[in-house]
Amino acid sequence: MRKILLLLIVILLVRTEGVFAQQQTNLQEQYRLHIQKTDESINVDGILDEAVWQTADRATDFWMSFPIDDRRAAKEMQTEAMITYDDKFIYVSAICYGKGPYVMPSLKRDARAFWQGDAFGVVFDPVNEKTNGFNFNANTSGVQSESLITGQTGTRGSGGGGQGVNGAWDNIWISEVQIYADRWTIEIAIPFKSLRFNDNKVWGINFLRGHSGSNSYHMWSPVPVQFRGVDLGYTGALVWDQSPKKSKSNIAVIPYALTSTFNDIENNEPVDNNFQVGLDAKVAVTSGLNLDLTVNPDFSQVDVDEQVTNLTTVNIRFPERRLFFLENSDLYSDFGIPPMRPFFSRRIGLDDGGKAIPISYGARLSGNINKDLRIGVMNLQTKAKDEFLGQNYTSVTAHQQVFGRSIIKGYFHNRQAYSKGDFVSDDFNRTAGLEYSFRSVDGRWQAFGGYGKSWSHQLNDDNYFYNVAVGFDSRTVGFYTNLAGIGNNYRADMGFIPRARHFDAIEETTHIIGFNHGFTRASYKIFPNNDKINSHTFAVRNVLDYTKDGWDLIQNITTASYNLSLANSSRLEFSATHEEQGLIFPFRFTTENPLPSGKYTFNYAEIEYRSDSRKLLGYSLGVRRGGFYNGTRAEYSASLNYRAQPWGNFSIRFVQNDLIFPEEFGTAKLFLVGPRIELNFSRDLFWTTFLQYNTQSENFNINSRIQWRFKPLSDLFIVYTDNYATDIWGPTNRGLVLKMNYWLNL
Repeated sequence: MRKILLLLIVILLVRTEGVFAQQQTNLQEQYRLHIQKTDESINVDGILDEAVWQTADRATDFWMSFPIDDRRAAKEMQTEAMITYDDKFIYVSAICYGKGPYVMPSLKRDARAFWQGDAFGVVFDPVNEKTNGFNFNANTSGVQSESLITGQTGTRGSGGGGQGVNGAWDNIWISEVQIYADRWTIEIAIPFKSLRFNDNKVWGINFLRGHSGSNSYHMWSPVPVQFRGVDLGYTGALVWDQSPKKSKSNIAVIPYALTSTFNDIENNEPVDNNFQVGLDAKVAVTSGLNLDLTVNPDFSQVDVDEQVTNLTTVNIRFPERRLFFLENSDLYSDFGIPPMRPFFSRRIGLDDGGKAIPISYGARLSGNINKDLRIGVMNLQTKAKDEFLGQNYTSVTAHQQVFGRSIIKGYFHNRQAYSKGDFVSDDFNRTAGLEYSFRSVDGRWQAFGGYGKSWSHQLNDDNYFYNVAVGFDSRTVGFYTNLAGIGNNYRADMGFIPRARHFDAIEETTHIIGFNHGFTRASYKIFPNNDKINSHTFAVRNVLDYTKDGWDLIQNITTASYNLSLANSSRLEFSATHEEQGLIFPFRFTTENPLPSGKYTFNYAEIEYRSDSRKLLGYSLGVRRGGFYNGTRAEYSASLNYRAQPWGNFSIRFVQNDLIFPEEFGTAKLFLVGPRIELNFSRDLFWTTFLQYNTQSENFNINSRIQWRFKPLSDLFIVYTDNYATDIWGPTNRGLVLKMNYWLNL
């Protein structure tokens, strides 16, 4: 039945794709920017005094994209953008009209609050197929932020988080800014070596502007308000006078050296002093195909994961930040649905607690074979550590674009244990699958369907994975629903499917059970003609999981919500939830007896307010109260942030959960406090200290990091970590790392 359903959806989507293509206006016929080569030497200083900027084609008359999209930006805050190139660089400049003072959230590159301030950016789609591109941005302090973009950036405010935007990607480029009384100007130089492109003479391009004074975003080629500004489906055309030349040599080698000391106090181990070296390399095999190599990598400089209070019965998914896994990551990860992914790179080289497992080497070939076909091939070997055997990981994926923005894609992943110089024949896991992903040319309709299998030792039946979905998002109406499921013997050791795992608190064992998953959301948005209010959003969503055999309930959660978005960037949200949870095995939320297996029904309400993010002092407040299984739960959350513009950010995050169950199941008062101090001495020298006090994990953590960027993408790190057990308030371990990496272009 599942296979028939998948086939019918694929046939329907193929037949309807042409209809949507005919209905969509081709923006690239209306928004065309010609780029001419210059022989003039351009000094990237933010002062637009080169002659080429007076003669270059100009992108003008920017559209509003948020909070409304039905008019041009006002004349007093308009933008003009120009572009040119030489043999080595693409140059972008812009005049951003509008008086200060400007909001500059941080001097730190890729700061999380980057777009809460005034900024300008450019989006490139070199292949012009709306599948993957690049985004380069700079704010009024000249601070940079860049990201990789996929064709699946989702809708604004749909809860997709950073979907389709990989902000952890870094590359070398130059930007400088000048500020005047009624405007600010910017110059950007992007090396051709930092891009992947083919022989196209027409690229997709768009320019975006964040204007803090009006809390608005503007685009050159208009993007509907329901979509994010970087959406590749709404780019204009960048028309080259001749196809850009490919670099003769495009190799970057990033060696590192580190020395560290680690003291495991809890286990009374001797102090471990260590020195190691390794390297990463990026080799452009062709202008569209990149080879990433890593030997003995170290990720100690990666930001620490922000802890959360987890009151679900499954593990929390944390984002990937490691350089090796970032470029073209969507080739591997964009299969399945967010809570059910057959590939998740954090399963490689990290244990379930997020601690590193040493990696010997890795190689990853990814990118465009031609304008329609993208591939990814990866092999990686980890070392044996403690109870973990060495593992070899192999992944092969392909994305073939068809019918405009739609994609046929497939994957094969293999994990094989490795011990004493040979593979372990009965310790392996393999997964494979195919998907068809449909997206209408205008982006409003989406749908996909897929089917996969897994193979493990003695688990070769009831081993399927399927998923189907359909969605529609207009300016006011949004709807999306999906259905997915796995068999009892489906395993994805390189993936992330937490709902399949059920912990038995009495036996202290984990059981893997096949299940079906359903998710549906619907929303309606009102844009009032009001200077104070941006929008009212009414939404309902449902999550339903039940076991494959017996239709035993795992969870059924229905939430109705209202969101008020104000023109000053503040937000107020209220929601009411009806929840049914089925515990298949006993589960413990306190130190007392675990809750018995069975069905639990309860209701609760939540309210949250976030203040104006443009102000130097910002805050949020939240309350949740109501039932929780056979007891009650009260959650109080607050955050406070002070911005000493632009050199410092001082914040604290607080969450308290009070759980009260019938007497035999106990009570719990859980605290999570996370102060964060960020000092930016310049655009190249940062000191960040992050403290986390979490009574649920009985841990107090200090992570303090100094980063000196002494050369573009070349850094010196000093990282100090310290952990304390909160139940005895004694130290468990501490470490100090000194690391230097150097980015060398060959």
